[in-house]
Amino acid sequence: MSDVTLTIDGIEVTVPAGTTIYDAARLAGIDIPVVCYHPHLTANGLCRVCSVDTGGRVFAAACVTAVSPGMEVKTQTDSVCSARRTILEMLDATVDLSESPEVLELLERYDAQRGRFEGARRESPVHDDNPFYIRDYNKCINCWRCVQVCGTDAQYTFALSFDGRGFHTTIGTFMGEDMPDTTCVFCGQCVGVCPTGALKPKRQALLEQGMDPDEIFFATRRGRRNRRPEAQADGD
Repeated sequence: MSDVTLTIDGIEVTVPAGTTIYDAARLAGIDIPVVCYHPHLTANGLCRVCSVDTGGRVFAAACVTAVSPGMEVKTQTDSVCSARRTILEMLDATVDLSESPEVLELLERYDAQRGRFEGARRESPVHDDNPFYIRDYNKCINCWRCVQVCGTDAQYTFALSFDGRGFHTTIGTFMGEDMPDTTCVFCGQCVGVCPTGALKPKRQALLEQGMDPDEIFFATRRGRRNRRPEAQADGD
């Protein structure tokens, strides 16, 4: 495979053909912010926080755009930073980012004006339908990580997918089924890649609510084993 030489923020970089701008920048020690991107999942360029200026009519998503010979990339121009700031402000106006440390750090880095945009927020009931994890889509930024890891990037169970359209797009299950009624095998990989706390281990959520660890142990068991020892003793 041939190599490609380009410049990123004035630094000349030579990388194999097919390398993305994001990976080329990393090799040059240049940080490009990301939100939806995960190094072990297929990049989709959904959030556009990684947008960079390549001299084209529109900014390019660095995580999915391949380098080309002679390309000149600028990652920190005023217009690029303004675009990132606006994306982050719109995310903040739409969903609860209180448990999204990476996004909160970016809001501060780009001096985002929280509360700049007013209007409807995505609202969803909290899905507590299984003993393993809770789904709170009020915190979901539609990064698609959970869908990817549940699908062809890892698990091949396809229990999660996009649901709805436009502003009301969210992550959901087929026909809105409870998680135990889907193809979910409760591997926990979706919880592991979620960057916002929208998917959270059930025991962690109960600890945060102040529940006693012993109560949590029995509350997160299934079937007949969900009975407390004293309840079993009373029935004997």
